[in-house]
Amino acid sequence: MNLPKVVEEALNEQINHEFYAAYLYLSMSAYCESIRLPGFAHWMRLQSAEEHSHAMKLFDFVNDRGGRVVLETIAQPPVEFQSVQDVAQRTLEHERYVTERINQLFALAVQEKDYATQVHLQWFVAEQVEEEKSASEVVDQLKQFGGRPEGLLLIDRQLAGRKGD
Repeated sequence: MNLPKVVEEALNEQINHEFYAAYLYLSMSAYCESIRLPGFAHWMRLQSAEEHSHAMKLFDFVNDRGGRVVLETIAQPPVEFQSVQDVAQRTLEHERYVTERINQLFALAVQEKDYATQVHLQWFVAEQVEEEKSASEVVDQLKQFGGRPEGLLLIDRQLAGRKGD
């Protein structure tokens, strides 16, 4: 069964959003490097790589279903942030946005009775729970420490030890 055209278009749009997220998180990583927080930079670099892998997972799925991947221009992400707290908060907000997009894609697949896409998107639904939890934990930790340098350095050290998927 070929991919319904409306689903193919929506998946292509999501591929673009996933690549944008990879670009956004890489920009955040560069910012964190510039303020000498290598652990936060490492975390954002891992997030960037993960978003790239999500885009490729969708890319391969569209191709496997006989669809056509059409890559669009990726918007320039912000390059300046107010603080590492701003980076963490924007990361959480972006993950919530992605969750909403994935939910909309799933609803479209249900509407189109596209069962293969529904099954494929279940992985993304579960992944977004993990993504939001991870970003939320960093935001909460930053709030707990109230911006105290020793707390910031502790979180930075913790994030430096994170492993990629």
